[in-house]
Amino acid sequence: MVRKISIKFLVGFFLIFSLSFVVLNQTVKEFIRSSNQSLVTNELEGLKNNSNGYVRQAFLINHYSSNQLYFGEIAKEIAIDLNRMTDSSVGIYNLSGKLLYAPDASSFPANSQSDLEQAIGGNTAYSITYNGKNTTVLFSYPVVIDGAKVGILRFHKDFSALYQQTGQVLQITLYIALAIFAAAFLFSYILSRHITIPLTRLTQASTEVKNGNLDVRLHFKRRDEIGRLADNFNDMIDQISRQIHIIEKDRDHLKQLHEQEKRFFDNITHELKTPLTSILGYAEIIRKNRERDPVFFDKGMNHIIEESRRLHEMVLKLLEVSRNNNIIHEWQQVDAAPILQDVCESMTMRAQRYNKHIHYEIAESLLLLGDGDRIRQLFINLIDNAIKYSLPCSTVSVKGEQENDRIRFLFSNPSDPIDGEYLSRLFQPFYLVHSSNAEEGSVGLGLSIVKSIVQQLEGTIDIANDHHQTIVIVEFPAYVRTESEGTS
Repeated sequence: MVRKISIKFLVGFFLIFSLSFVVLNQTVKEFIRSSNQSLVTNELEGLKNNSNGYVRQAFLINHYSSNQLYFGEIAKEIAIDLNRMTDSSVGIYNLSGKLLYAPDASSFPANSQSDLEQAIGGNTAYSITYNGKNTTVLFSYPVVIDGAKVGILRFHKDFSALYQQTGQVLQITLYIALAIFAAAFLFSYILSRHITIPLTRLTQASTEVKNGNLDVRLHFKRRDEIGRLADNFNDMIDQISRQIHIIEKDRDHLKQLHEQEKRFFDNITHELKTPLTSILGYAEIIRKNRERDPVFFDKGMNHIIEESRRLHEMVLKLLEVSRNNNIIHEWQQVDAAPILQDVCESMTMRAQRYNKHIHYEIAESLLLLGDGDRIRQLFINLIDNAIKYSLPCSTVSVKGEQENDRIRFLFSNPSDPIDGEYLSRLFQPFYLVHSSNAEEGSVGLGLSIVKSIVQQLEGTIDIANDHHQTIVIVEFPAYVRTESEGTS
């Protein structure tokens, strides 16, 4: 397509310049022809006036009246004198067109008498003859003395010098015009290539982009519209690349969310199905045997109660995750220090069941904006998670402190190594890294609830595993009392 545009440029320029050259050539020729004809006419008019004056003077000097016979008698004298005076060949004719005298009769050929015929009819006329580089004019008019025609004067005059000079002017003019048009055509050709070559490259680049190659770029060292077009093309490709990257990232994220959703439903179905199946099985056996087997009856009822409690806790946690994503809370000033200390003391009994201990260091006042129950739930889940997944006979460390305008809580416990790629996924619902070491009934919702609470309180949470130690760091903005609160 671009080649066709280039050809169209060249053909268009050629047609325009050719037409302009032809028009200019014809215009100049017509102007020179008209100018030469005007010069010839003026000179012949002067020649007629001078020759008429000479003939009239000859008639007056000899006191002859208008007489054709006398005109014929002085024809030789008139021809010789006018030939000398006008530097032209002169022929004297009677009114019927018969040559009376001519110093050079060969200047008046018999085959060229159109001017003479018009003079016989009483008109003044001339004819131009072109013979190679020679240009001659035959000029005839009737001689009138005192209102009567006495004869015809015919002149043969050479205008070769005039026409050669104007011919040279025409030739020089056409050469100059041809040179100008050639230079303009060459400039137009260069300009067309200057335009079409970048368009060719742009077309090739756009074709590669259409075929999926987004690494193509255009680099033109020019600051005109084509240069800006190339810059805009590069910016467009960069924008497309960024959008495609975002789309691919969103696609992968949606795929991951879909997998998480599927895993979520698979896990929740399994976790709900297991206690329900166990409860249903024990209930059917108990209904069948009733109280004939007291030992099995007590065992079955205890199992039903335990499984029901576990199922109830699981449902509550699911509701908690759902509520955390939908409820908007109004926070108030809360001192997290006594809450964390109370949770540590109450969780000590649970830790002792696993032969583990809790060591805590808590600052006196840790003020932040939030809800006391939500903060308590946050601490319970973090400490409970540390107890469940710490190594046997280990110590869970808890620390609460304030540094400048940040409240920081650290929960640390010895654990098995965890790869970095799994750490960020610990906050996903139902995700368990060490499922074999997990407490029976655990479904992996604790850290997901923790993450939701931290986000609600506009805090941050990070988890790291280094040197067989898992550390969870939670930070919140410290609450700063206003002057009105301090004085009230």
